[in-house]
Amino acid sequence: MRWLGFTDWRRRRILRRHALPDEAWRQAVAALPLLRGLTAAELGSLRELAALFLHAKDVVGAAGYRLDDGLRLKIAAQACLPVLALGLEYYDGWRSVIVYAGEFVPEHEFMDEAGVVHRMRTPMVGEAWHRGPVVLSAADVERSGEFDGVNVVIHEFAHKLDMRNGAADGFPPLHRGMSVAAWTRAFRAAYEDFCARADAGGETLIDPYASENPAEFFAVMSEAFFEIPQVLHAEYPNVYRQLEAFYRQDPLARIRPANDGGV
Repeated sequence: MRWLGFTDWRRRRILRRHALPDEAWRQAVAALPLLRGLTAAELGSLRELAALFLHAKDVVGAAGYRLDDGLRLKIAAQACLPVLALGLEYYDGWRSVIVYAGEFVPEHEFMDEAGVVHRMRTPMVGEAWHRGPVVLSAADVERSGEFDGVNVVIHEFAHKLDMRNGAADGFPPLHRGMSVAAWTRAFRAAYEDFCARADAGGETLIDPYASENPAEFFAVMSEAFFEIPQVLHAEYPNVYRQLEAFYRQDPLARIRPANDGGV
């Protein structure tokens, strides 16, 4: 007889006790065009990951916002898509997802070169803290997953993956066999090109917020990778290939059957 390891046993126990209701899962998938190209096996794996995610993380409303189970599941499904081929352990080390009704205004302190401390209050729709929570705007979560290139959930959870080796800098820990030099060449060239185009007022289907800094570039490219892979592949094929190796997924291959009427 093959004995299951503790991790496998605990995972199965959680899934038995906290399985997602069939109708709730069907509604979540139907509400997210982003998931249409996934195979039945991939959807099954995503469903399990989403259930484990909701068991492991506290997904809670803030400032009086009452978060319903439908939006909670929509967050979980999109948060788990980037780690579909990696595993939920990639989100270890933190606990909470905090959801506001709309934009929120956190206060940040920073010290300038002269040693003067400044406080800033800037409206935001998403934020990820190193070893801390992910913060989201419910209004923007509702607009995510539409295949338009903008996805606040994937964006903030890409930051969390980036932070696995320290502060977000656009350089997450790569898998064995991936080339640091190839990653650096691809992202540096694309970032410099994107910033030059943004500075010149050039138009792109990729969110111009990618020019903010290398960390935001990685997060926005991750959004594009899952939401508009055909655009990312056309504009920055080397970045697409690096993200394909990192996420161990090929969203471009999914959208072809989806666009032909597949599920």
